[in-house]
Amino acid sequence: MIRPLLASVAVLSAFAGQVQAAPKIAPPKAADWRTPAPEDVVVIDTNKGRIVVELVPEVAPGHVARFQELTRTGVYDGRTFFRVIDRFMAQTGDPDDTGEGGTKLPNLKAEFTFRRDAATPFVAAAAPAGTEVGVLKSLPVVSQAWSWAEVTSDKKVSAWGTYCPGVVGEARDEDPNSANSQFFLMRQAYPSLDKRYTAFGRVLSGLDVVRAIKTGEPVEKPQDKMTKVRLLSDIPAAERPTVRVVDTGSAWFKAEIARKRAARGADFSVCDLDLPVDVR
Repeated sequence: MIRPLLASVAVLSAFAGQVQAAPKIAPPKAADWRTPAPEDVVVIDTNKGRIVVELVPEVAPGHVARFQELTRTGVYDGRTFFRVIDRFMAQTGDPDDTGEGGTKLPNLKAEFTFRRDAATPFVAAAAPAGTEVGVLKSLPVVSQAWSWAEVTSDKKVSAWGTYCPGVVGEARDEDPNSANSQFFLMRQAYPSLDKRYTAFGRVLSGLDVVRAIKTGEPVEKPQDKMTKVRLLSDIPAAERPTVRVVDTGSAWFKAEIARKRAARGADFSVCDLDLPVDVR
């Protein structure tokens, strides 16, 4: 069975500290938004509603390329959500809809971590215990502290996507290099998956849809499915939605980081950062 590992539910309480009321800030201005590359935006239409995902090739280029390929060839159209666990994730992408299948394409090499350099568009939000946590485009990321770049041979540091709600990860079996086509969408935070399953994107819009999918391990007579999966760049102009998301390098987002850190105090997590998204 190809599946992400379900660890103790106690892990989920790590971010459950009491939240103070944070002062409000003005909404983002025109200069605070960015438009994602259309080939990196996936529109997943389901029987429960629409999910919009941003792929992040900087963190897992092989997995993003595979997802784009399978999307363009229609492999994901009609696939059911066959394993869905509340407060964990919703799994799909199996051509057999059983959890045991995959495509005839070769399995993917794990991309649990990536190397970031000074040009990587990573925006740090905090630096706990010698690391840095922040966001790369829309994906929450944990990284070695940048100071380590001074002593590495490639002048880069290791980083990885962290499993906040909405993060997209690739399913696999016991072999780290066994991922093929199956993927999962996080319903809640689950950091115990970090550096064990490749994270390569995040839900921009439709997390409520992900959380509305029928649960089961496996789902009994699964009926919830992805009816149509398309890259934004491939959707005809007349029906293509417009998608924009707050730029994490903007002044607005820096103020939002400060606001959330002040409200959460020592309990602050990168999963506390919400990115405003405009889909029309």
